[in-house]
Amino acid sequence: MRTLLIAGVGDVARRALPALTRRWRVLALVRSPEAAHRARSFGAIPLPADLDDDASLERAAGLADAVLYTAPPPLSGATDPRMRKLLSALGKGESIPQRWVYISTTGVYGDAGGAWLHEASPCRAASPRALRRLDAETNLRAFAARHGASLTVLRAPGIYAEDRLPLERLKAGTPCLETGDDSWSNHIHADDLAAICVAALERQGGIRVYNACDDQPTAMGDWFDALADAYDLPRPARLPRDAVRQTVSPALWSFLAESRRLSNARLRRELKVELAWPSVHCWLAKRSANVEHDRDARLRLASHRAIR
Repeated sequence: MRTLLIAGVGDVARRALPALTRRWRVLALVRSPEAAHRARSFGAIPLPADLDDDASLERAAGLADAVLYTAPPPLSGATDPRMRKLLSALGKGESIPQRWVYISTTGVYGDAGGAWLHEASPCRAASPRALRRLDAETNLRAFAARHGASLTVLRAPGIYAEDRLPLERLKAGTPCLETGDDSWSNHIHADDLAAICVAALERQGGIRVYNACDDQPTAMGDWFDALADAYDLPRPARLPRDAVRQTVSPALWSFLAESRRLSNARLRRELKVELAWPSVHCWLAKRSANVEHDRDARLRLASHRAIR
């Protein structure tokens, strides 16, 4: 059985592991006994190592046929030294992984003023977090080209799931932009991104980039309105751009200020992943139906007990 090394066993990787362990012998880089225990519980073999520690990564050299890299870069700087350290370590092995999948970010495109973008659109990363991801992409491309490896870069937008929603922002009353000034945003459900990772690991040959997003971009304010309605929270206030910029943190403003709509046509055409949730509205509608069903079931049960 082929061996897969996962760098960054976070939420998306854990969602992918049930499918991956049926196809691969999976090694997972872990930094603590707790992380090792979690990796084992998902069917992976823990490999103690730290992406911030060059020496610890040497033990991973020559072990894997493929790498799924989902680890984030550091929180500061314009480069990703973690990616550089892992590439250096694995490049010294007697065998080099010949298949790579990296989860990057759609932030590498920068602001497009709401225009539609595809994978050949220029990267105009402006924020430090996007520059770090672009640095990781650049170094990984060079590594793959140098060693003749297959590389799939998945540029992911806002990842969501039931336990990955910005509800605290709604509860805090953070404002959104006025409708006329609103930014377009893109999303992907965590389960769908996990399925995309599984499919990408089967792709062979060359370097390919995919917009790992769903079918329907959404105006950011509309997304927060829909979330507020679904969770019985107040809708956020809508303010002019200057007022929002003065109200929110610089980090949050860097998200709000960028507007783009992404095409996933290449993803659909080449990886042929059937998205469970082609839009955030599909997911919210299903969630609302489930909530309503559970409410009716509780009412029926309460009525039955009252009759008895």
